[in-house]
Amino acid sequence: MLELASHILDIAENSVRAGASLIEIDIDEDTANDSLSIEIIDNGRGMKQEEMEKVLDPFYTTKTVRRFGLGIPLLADAARRAGGHFKLESQEGKGTTVKATFGLSHMDRQPMGNIISTLIVLIAGNSDVDFFLKHRHNDRRSELDTRIIRKEIEDVPINHPEILKYIRGVLEEGFSEIKPEA
Repeated sequence: MLELASHILDIAENSVRAGASLIEIDIDEDTANDSLSIEIIDNGRGMKQEEMEKVLDPFYTTKTVRRFGLGIPLLADAARRAGGHFKLESQEGKGTTVKATFGLSHMDRQPMGNIISTLIVLIAGNSDVDFFLKHRHNDRRSELDTRIIRKEIEDVPINHPEILKYIRGVLEEGFSEIKPEA
């Protein structure tokens, strides 16, 4: 994974596989402290202590389609290489929290990538899961909560093309401070 958006997609997909009905994605950019943090919180089934001890091993996975699980180990490595750290908390039956912090201007920090398209893919492909997206760039804050959108659209599916177009617009406005990186 060469971009942070790919890590977010991978971790959120893990949350979906763990039965989460709500996934919170927090992105916090703080130029004054030269930090970027990404936190993904889910209400899925969580992990047993044995799983927690193995999850950073790239040759451990609960997936049946392949015999290795690189997502979490690669994110942890990316955070450390960019002067940050990685934290994983999970409680069986309650959910999991993954947090990675990076030096915002660190030369080894991976680029953000196309975060808006990543979030649209998550929402469109997991229409039965709610997403609460929070972005902070210094003093500017934005949020998108699919639970609120669902109340407004009533019987229209959240992955209807017009609803996704609306969501994309909200995300573009909220993430306008994230500049595309070459």
